[in-house]
Amino acid sequence: MPIKSKAQRRKFAELLVKGKISPETFEEWNRSTGKAELPERIRPKASAKAKRKVKSKRASKSKAASARKAAR
Repeated sequence: MPIKSKAQRRKFAELLVKGKISPETFEEWNRSTGKAELPERIRPKASAKAKRKVKSKRASKSKAASARKAAR
């Protein structure tokens, strides 16, 4: 399983230091990655959703008034 990002490489290095994965496993994954320039992260961090614009009451009233005028 090759390492796909710089963040993932740091995480696996941390697991290696803690002893949760073997040095052979880390080296195997690191070797299979090669010398490729890795992105910082695979997916960008989720951003906050855009806020919806709230229609003002005036805009609603003016549309209703123009609709009444058009109906006459």
